[in-house]
Amino acid sequence: MRLSAALALLVLSASACRKPPDAHPLPADHVQQVQQWRDKHEADYRRDWASIAGLYPLKAGRNTAGTAPGNDIRLTGALPAQLGVFVLEGEQVRFEPAAGAQVALKDRPVTGAVVLQDDSAPTADDLIAGDVRLVVHKSGDIRSLRVRDPDGPLAKGFLGFQWFPIDPSYRVVGRFRRDADPKSLQVMNTYGDVDTYTSEGVIEFTLGGQRLRLRPFTTRPKRFYIVFRDASSGNETYEAARFLYADLLDDGTTVLDFNEAYNPPCAFNPFTTCPIPIPENRLGVKILAGEKAYPVHVPLPSRR
Repeated sequence: MRLSAALALLVLSASACRKPPDAHPLPADHVQQVQQWRDKHEADYRRDWASIAGLYPLKAGRNTAGTAPGNDIRLTGALPAQLGVFVLEGEQVRFEPAAGAQVALKDRPVTGAVVLQDDSAPTADDLIAGDVRLVVHKSGDIRSLRVRDPDGPLAKGFLGFQWFPIDPSYRVVGRFRRDADPKSLQVMNTYGDVDTYTSEGVIEFTLGGQRLRLRPFTTRPKRFYIVFRDASSGNETYEAARFLYADLLDDGTTVLDFNEAYNPPCAFNPFTTCPIPIPENRLGVKILAGEKAYPVHVPLPSRR
């Protein structure tokens, strides 16, 4: 009996010392998955961000818009001389179309004044004039008119995407350490405006043998948005930041695949506003994965 008990104890001790199985192993088709993600990302960014042709701050009251000289907002491209008037009252923006201007909202012609939902909500209202889209953009407390033109010079001159080779060593599993209470963070963006983000904790992970941590923003339940810099920023990768999304899994972990880290639109388009990484998210290691730096430096214009 003593021998049997000793053997049983030895078996239990050996089992306890074994490394537990990886709950999130590298998928057999990891390279294909990342490439599919990159292909979709490139298509989305060409449509939604490379096509941005202008960002025009709205002043309180009436802002006339059109391609003709004398408008408060002097538009370019295939738009009418007089598009209409954008009226800013507090936090609300109302659009009043000019006589004869062909403008649509949700596939319906705009024939009278309409209040526009800005792009701080998923249900932002896009005004459509030909192939051009216009939306009210919120940055801090400032409302601007953002214009997307697929035939504009920025869209035509876009230099595309450059990526590091897909490397499975940059796919890591992190542990989410939840804060006692969610935090509301004030984060400066590249235009100097301050935006508010919610954060609920930090992600701890190991990369290249080093223990690291990042603080994600929570964009919706169990969805993380990570804005970070690393030692490659300003050299191999974009100077201001890169972005990465990840999901919080039911076991309290999250998979960070830095092969999907990508440049914010301000890397290639001066009419975009991008958050600057908080101090916690400025890593001292090089992460040579994901998107490389844009081929040319794109400075931000000053606000008018």
